[in-house]
Amino acid sequence: MNMKARRSAFYRLIAETAARVAASLGLPSDHADHVGCAIADEIAQEMGGQVLSFPKDDRYQLSAREQEIMAVRTAGASFAEIAKRFGMTENGVRKLIKRAQSRSDDPDQPDLF
Repeated sequence: MNMKARRSAFYRLIAETAARVAASLGLPSDHADHVGCAIADEIAQEMGGQVLSFPKDDRYQLSAREQEIMAVRTAGASFAEIAKRFGMTENGVRKLIKRAQSRSDDPDQPDLF
């Protein structure tokens, strides 16, 4: 695959991934697609010409919003309450919490059960 095709595939992956995540958080699919394309365009504009290397199996930090949602859930709020407060669907809240929990687990700590 030539470099031009690889760049195109990379930006398509960014757009599709962002759109899929936006949709999973409750955005209508047409809005999610628009967000995905806008993110890919921003990355192309800001990072174009750079050489990047992505580590494999690297975990990243929770966003401030994810931390806030996790704190509200830990305090006992229902999925419905969280969804209303943060303008999400209940299913979107469940998915966000599941992803946040998987990211916040210490990868070097073995499961006890």
